[in-house]
Amino acid sequence: MKIAVIGLGYVGLANALLLSQKYDVKAYDIIPEKIEKLREKHSPLEDKEVQSFLNRNDLSIEFTSDFKFTIEFSDYIIVATPTDYDEEKNYFNTSSVEDVIEKVLLIRPDATFIIKSTIPVGYTDELKKRFSTNNIIFSPEFLREGKALYDNLHPSRIVVGEISNRGNEIASIFMDSAVDENISVLLTNSTEAEAIKLFSNTYLALRVAYFNELDTYAESRGLNAKQIIDGVGLDPRIGTHYNNPSFGYGGYCLPKDTKQLRANYKDVPSNIIGAIVDSNTTRKDFIADQIIAMKPKIVGVYRLTMKSNSDNFRYSSIQGVMKRIKAKGIEVVVYEPTLDFTEFYHSKVIKNFSEFKEVSDVIITNRMDNELFDVQEKVYSRDLFGRD
Repeated sequence: MKIAVIGLGYVGLANALLLSQKYDVKAYDIIPEKIEKLREKHSPLEDKEVQSFLNRNDLSIEFTSDFKFTIEFSDYIIVATPTDYDEEKNYFNTSSVEDVIEKVLLIRPDATFIIKSTIPVGYTDELKKRFSTNNIIFSPEFLREGKALYDNLHPSRIVVGEISNRGNEIASIFMDSAVDENISVLLTNSTEAEAIKLFSNTYLALRVAYFNELDTYAESRGLNAKQIIDGVGLDPRIGTHYNNPSFGYGGYCLPKDTKQLRANYKDVPSNIIGAIVDSNTTRKDFIADQIIAMKPKIVGVYRLTMKSNSDNFRYSSIQGVMKRIKAKGIEVVVYEPTLDFTEFYHSKVIKNFSEFKEVSDVIITNRMDNELFDVQEKVYSRDLFGRD
């Protein structure tokens, strides 16, 4: 079995390395610098398992910038290019997926695609009609940033959007490469597979939003939020996971997936889905108001990343809080060691951590860090449990 992976972000790179344990893999990305880095066995992502796999010599994988060579080589083509939410169109920007399929079919009209990019409900059926092929299968990913490869090695489930022998074969490819045994496998229609992905992530966003609103209530009423969450979580039907308050949900998936599901609900009666999206805005408003009420002259932003052990800034909730504070005329400075710039959205980036701590009247952080313990009296965070 020969497999091509197009797009080497979290999803694509994790899949490429996973499958290269058992199959011959060609891993393609449009960014030459990323390919060079991977060839030198350096991970472009902050992911412990990814770096560990790159250091191995027993994997059958080649990182390449040669698109035609990659396509001609492969039995299956995994598409893992980014799809972002277009606020104006109220729809995922899926152009990267369509571009790949169009270019591949010019080289291999009989190519079989496995889409791993997140897509709207009903999209696979539209693609099949548009490109006059039945060889497009959607298989959703359920990965955490920073643990993408780990979650592929230990999958919660494998879902393939085709009920057929080919669907079983695709499921077996991923199952055989995983560490765990007795993995739950579900073959569904393509549209149902798309819905599974969006409803799963929207439920996770709902859980984040719920405990954030609990925390907002406790803060507003002078109650101990941690005690309340501990008591609520002791109910086994609720549990003590995914319950640590934050400045809001962020990252690659939850903001865009919740908005896409809300868009898919057009003309369908609902209350909850839209409220999940709105709740995240309300939470960032509340957090910003709490900080503004302290009347600081300078607010220090400690790390721009969405969570611990992540290198992703995209849609991180702390950026939303930062923008609200700046809109009130309060000066903001940033400490983010992974940034090479002197400014971030017109806010000074301070490289020296001691200087950052000294000049900041209030330091805001979505997640606490040992580095901040000596200035705890300056720190504002809603991290109650010291974990993501």
